[in-house]
Amino acid sequence: LPQYKFRDLTIEELKNVSKTYPNFTFSMNTYTFKDGSQKDLLNFSGTVPVKYGNSYNIPIQLWILDSHPFAPPICFLKPTANMGISVGKHVDAHGRIYLPYLQNWSHPKSTVIGLIKEMIAKFEEELPLYSLSSSDAARQSELLSYIAKITEGETDMKSRSKIGGKNEGCFNKITVVGAGDLGIACVLAVAAKGVADKVILLDLSEGAAKGGTMDLEIFAVPNVEISRDFSASADSKVVVVTVNSLGNAQTYLDVIQSNVDLFKGIIPAVSHYSQNAVLLVASHPVEVMTYVAWKLSAFPKSRVIGVGANLDSERFQYILTNLSKAEVLAKDAWVIGEQGEDKVSSWTSYNLSANQVEGMAARNSREKAANRAMEVLKGKGQRSWSVGLSVADLTDSILKDKRKVHSVSTLAKGCCNINSEVFLSLPCVLGTRGVIEMVKLEEDPLVQEKLQSSARSIHDLQQQLKL
Repeated sequence: LPQYKFRDLTIEELKNVSKTYPNFTFSMNTYTFKDGSQKDLLNFSGTVPVKYGNSYNIPIQLWILDSHPFAPPICFLKPTANMGISVGKHVDAHGRIYLPYLQNWSHPKSTVIGLIKEMIAKFEEELPLYSLSSSDAARQSELLSYIAKITEGETDMKSRSKIGGKNEGCFNKITVVGAGDLGIACVLAVAAKGVADKVILLDLSEGAAKGGTMDLEIFAVPNVEISRDFSASADSKVVVVTVNSLGNAQTYLDVIQSNVDLFKGIIPAVSHYSQNAVLLVASHPVEVMTYVAWKLSAFPKSRVIGVGANLDSERFQYILTNLSKAEVLAKDAWVIGEQGEDKVSSWTSYNLSANQVEGMAARNSREKAANRAMEVLKGKGQRSWSVGLSVADLTDSILKDKRKVHSVSTLAKGCCNINSEVFLSLPCVLGTRGVIEMVKLEEDPLVQEKLQSSARSIHDLQQQLKL
């Protein structure tokens, strides 16, 4: 299992499964996710004993993600030709299995053995399969063929069934995780911009509903649903993560570790229900938490981005336009790197005269305007509603496949001689699949040095975290 990040833990757990359920067979097969990406994954098939009046052996197949045991398995029924699927709370029409245990998956308390035990318990409450007559069995063959394609990963959004007469592939659904001020600001901004057909607000807070979520319910914002159940997020196109730990951590590292621990219970769950989504991280520090989301989700790097310096860049370009009165091409100016004091300005094209003297004058004029703009920018805070507007801007570009350039946190490895797996804000073209391409920046040694310095400090911090 060379590609498995936690190989020893995975092997040890699967040994336990084999001892408990000796009928299970193990193999490595290529799994194709709904976005077309492929991975060689361990999977095992077998039957679990279920008592529902009589005793039944229910055939199942579990795919083990390469981030196991920090991500839950992908689970399916494997009915034979004479079995029909009983669609219910825990099983869909295609045999995909959904359980609270999967939603709340958290290592080390969650194990495959524990998952199978809950599966058996839920199946004993609601049997997932039934025996078909010979005529029904004939009609079952087409469905079984489709299920086989899913469990072998050979399907995409286009082949999904229609639900309620509406093609889910064309349904723009967004989930916002976290019902704090930032989460509610994101919901309101997305709703105001009208970019989504439906917005789910996942309220994960303990105890009674907070004032904000209660007000959303009272005043019935159109197309907004509040839920505490991860399954409500299923099939989201974009999942926005806004949660931040409110614990009594003593050090900065403790604060970040608290956020990492929060993410362990959230990212695998939302990734499980929306395997085709773009993850948009707005938690702090955004560079580190976007890296954590990438690792825990096992999504391709293109579909895990942070809000990064999008708000700063939009403000920067606006200030430049008003300062320079079109003397500087603001659309080529960007704020990049880390959020906070270490952010830097850069440019994606020269737009300077071929004449050396005129070129130097234009460069000096541009740099003076940029320095003034950065000073003005330092006085602008990032309030929740400001970040919410930025999130709505990014989701609009993603859902509508606008191919617009934004400065967002993306994997910076390979850029500016950065060799570590860190996320920094860089200008990227965004579309339905997240980052389509990174826009080339001017070669400025000072900017590159600052980015490399940020990368080193972020990488050193990440090395101290317990993922």
